[in-house]
Amino acid sequence: MSELYRLFHAEKANYPVVLLCRVLKVARSSYCAWREGEAARRARQAADDALAHEITVVHIASRHTYGVPRIHAELRRLGRRVNRKRVARVMRERGIRGVTRRRRRSLTRPDVKAKPAPDLIGRDFHAERPGTRLVGDITCLPTAEGWLYLACWLDLATREVVGYAMADHHRADLVVDALDMAHGRGQLEPGCVIHSDRGSEYTSAQFRTRIRELKLRQSCGRTGSCFDNAAAESFWALLKEEIGTRAWPDRATARAEVFSFVETFYNRRRLRKHRTFGYLTPAETRQRHQHALAA
Repeated sequence: MSELYRLFHAEKANYPVVLLCRVLKVARSSYCAWREGEAARRARQAADDALAHEITVVHIASRHTYGVPRIHAELRRLGRRVNRKRVARVMRERGIRGVTRRRRRSLTRPDVKAKPAPDLIGRDFHAERPGTRLVGDITCLPTAEGWLYLACWLDLATREVVGYAMADHHRADLVVDALDMAHGRGQLEPGCVIHSDRGSEYTSAQFRTRIRELKLRQSCGRTGSCFDNAAAESFWALLKEEIGTRAWPDRATARAEVFSFVETFYNRRRLRKHRTFGYLTPAETRQRHQHALAA
């Protein structure tokens, strides 16, 4: 109907309004109501265009990964008060979408001779304060030189990557190096639970010795159950989708991109919904916990 009214409006300078109403079978009162609302429609369209520009800036800054919830949260952090349904509509109309995650390839190879540690997490992937519960896992990234293996440790209180290591192998050295970084950066408390799957790297004598030296407690999920280490699995899915690269020309390039993703984006800029503090970055969540403990 709007197209008919626009045609009517364009031709009224050439023909009498009464004649146009009769020929086009339009009630004059309906046309007048449409004409009076045209200014408001143009203002709404201009406001939507301005909002779409702000959404696009946030979306690009998120490496084209944010969907409606995080776009809306980021706009509110920037002082922009806008309805979430309106953000969803504007993004839908302009084809702005977040990313969806892929399934990952499992690297878990259990050592049948090793006796695994008990499961101290029990699928409860929450922690009251940083430095008390970590989850870790290994994944592989494809490069033209071969696989690059990445081991990470996440703090369950903040979901911050507190330790990680990369190498062209996935022996016990890899997870030990990542744990050493987590111990140095994550301010781990004595008795902190270190949870992983039952891969041979985590049940090795080298890894267990290092855990005892650092006065930590080891925890292992069951073999073949991704749900027992779901927090780490979820991070891999997020990284592989949001890093924006499917394969790298060499390991050095992959290392650099993983470092940039973890240090400059994920830990310090990517918003996450926290059950207590709302939408915050992992680094901000750690700061909130520290302020709460100090208070």
